Amino acid sequence: MAVEYLEQDLDRADAPLPANRYSDREMQWLEFNNRVLDLAKDSARVPLIERAKFLAIFSNNLDEFFMVRVAGLKRRIHAGVAVPTITGQMPGEVHAAILQRTAELVAEQSRVFEDDVRPALRAEGIEILHWAELTAAEKDRMRTLFAERVFPVLTPLAVDPSHPFPYISGLSINLAVILRNPKTGARQFARVKVPPVLARFVKLGEGRFLPLEEVIARHLGQLFTGMEVVSHTTFRVTRNEDIEVEEDDAENLLFALEKELLRRRVGRPPVRLEVEDDIDDRMISRIIRELDVSDAEVFRLPAPLDLSGLFALEDTVREDLKYPNFLPITHPDLAEVESARPADMFKALKMRDVLVQHPYDSFATSVQRFIEQAASDPAVLAIKQTLYRTSGDSPIVDALIEAAALGKQVLAVVEIKARFDEQANIGFARELEKAGVHVVYGMVGLKTHCKLALVVREEGDGLRRYAHIGTGNYNPKTARLYEDMGLLTSNPIITDDIARLFNHLSGMTQETNYRRLLVAPHGIRAGLLRLIEKEVENHRKGLPSGIRIKVNSVVDESIIDALYRASQAGVRIDVWVRGTCTIRPGVPGLSENIRVRSILGRFLEHSRLFAFTGAGTPMVGLGSADMMHRNLDRRVEAIVSLSNPAHIQQIEELFDLAFAPDVVHWELLDDTWTAHTTDAEGKPLVDLQEDLIRQSRQRRNR
Repeated sequence: MAVEYLEQDLDRADAPLPANRYSDREMQWLEFNNRVLDLAKDSARVPLIERAKFLAIFSNNLDEFFMVRVAGLKRRIHAGVAVPTITGQMPGEVHAAILQRTAELVAEQSRVFEDDVRPALRAEGIEILHWAELTAAEKDRMRTLFAERVFPVLTPLAVDPSHPFPYISGLSINLAVILRNPKTGARQFARVKVPPVLARFVKLGEGRFLPLEEVIARHLGQLFTGMEVVSHTTFRVTRNEDIEVEEDDAENLLFALEKELLRRRVGRPPVRLEVEDDIDDRMISRIIRELDVSDAEVFRLPAPLDLSGLFALEDTVREDLKYPNFLPITHPDLAEVESARPADMFKALKMRDVLVQHPYDSFATSVQRFIEQAASDPAVLAIKQTLYRTSGDSPIVDALIEAAALGKQVLAVVEIKARFDEQANIGFARELEKAGVHVVYGMVGLKTHCKLALVVREEGDGLRRYAHIGTGNYNPKTARLYEDMGLLTSNPIITDDIARLFNHLSGMTQETNYRRLLVAPHGIRAGLLRLIEKEVENHRKGLPSGIRIKVNSVVDESIIDALYRASQAGVRIDVWVRGTCTIRPGVPGLSENIRVRSILGRFLEHSRLFAFTGAGTPMVGLGSADMMHRNLDRRVEAIVSLSNPAHIQQIEELFDLAFAPDVVHWELLDDTWTAHTTDAEGKPLVDLQEDLIRQSRQRRNR
């Protein structure tokens, strides 16, 4: 039977793959955001304020999706690019499908907020109010607030022959106002921008909030004295915010990007218009005409618009309505060298490699401590680091500045093209340069996305190098919210690889040969394809085989096709994906052996892990690359292979937990996601992240 099965697999593996083997990328992204919305609905597992936060995350996600993905699609449509997508649809068809599905999702988001989350908040004494619900004393306070804090920063803009329709900045909340001249009876349109420098929700008292636009709306008469306010409503525009910079001269990249960021503020075409659902026909017609958007791009929603403002509820003191506090612990291998003072990182890494998983293992006492100790240690001669995103008051940047001040050689590879963080990265890049840090801005045509730090230290037996290579950014704030993994090591082969990679980044070498790293854009796709094919060979020989991948997104066709071929050959494949996945698992004859799961929760699953059974000698790695064209072709990414059996086992056990039958998850079959939160008897399934928190607390108490 086994021989017959293998022969059938071989025959099937030689057959051409079906043309409809991929799901649409954009629609799958929308289904990811629908899973975020599922968390906002989950009153059994998710605390109330966290549910409100997931509504805010849903809004933020959708904003970025329209600013980048939908904007790019509209550019193709307007340019007349009539090339079908990978699923065979024309760009116009995809755009129409996106708008239709988005309308369904935002309607559901509004329903969840109005019918579920908002009443539940009110029952707990947390109210997002309308003006009519305020007490007389609160209205008096708001009148004072308007006069003293709001009125001075408002700029009312009327539209008439001498005042053209104003530019509406992206994502701003605006009041559209119809005015009437009492002398002539003539009507006039005006716009008031809700100032983003003020808090979106005004706090009236403990647990009582009022949208700022309602404060402004009730005082429009003071902005347009002598005019009659006929009607008003709020609206919001989303614009194309993607950055386009010509990189023919790397020396001028910084200045070119600053110029493009300035241009981003004006002249970007709209891609979405959100309006209050009670807007009158004349007003909406005027706005649509002036902004040049189609009816399908208009989303009518109940007030308040832009539920990302619900992030403000995080500041409430009601800790019982949030996830229980969780304090990350020092990794056990680092705790061994802790005393009254912080751990000696170099002593620890001479003993063994350390595999950390944030936020369960503390970022502050591992990666951050590694950089800070290197900066202050007199024996350290040089530090090299990549910086893609970091916090505004970054201790990592401070440590690099301190190291340069102490005379160490410090190199920072700063990716100033990190989307939506461009301005912040330009700022700290200039700060580093002023401090004497050697700053380079990556490579022409490529984003530097790998997460690397290298330390060169003078020791008794000569120079020794130490390194960190990870899946997440050097950002202490997101390290408490994102699940990421990283390897701290003094392994000479790995540190030599990383040193040569840094030379490639700073010196423009043509290095492509590494012993323990796979490096994009030249090596990751080819390396993974070789590993997938090896698993196929192992399976055909009757040897242990299997593939497990954890990433944020899977859309690369060559990787997907290789996984399909491996599935057809009989190799068991587990794909753990947080966001977009265009694989169609469970399709007879194509992908019966592929399982795809998604796990979402209080932490954002962000690590990228790769595990191949390898006939009993597993190859397991971690790194920065997702299975996307941009990661594999247009970025510098790095994946490191692990050698410590305990680390390999730790990642294998993590996959075992994620694919256990009793864990909360979403499962993809063909192109449809299904949530699994309870068992057949209706009992709640295990929350993977809460289980890892429990394990972390058990380690602390040992």
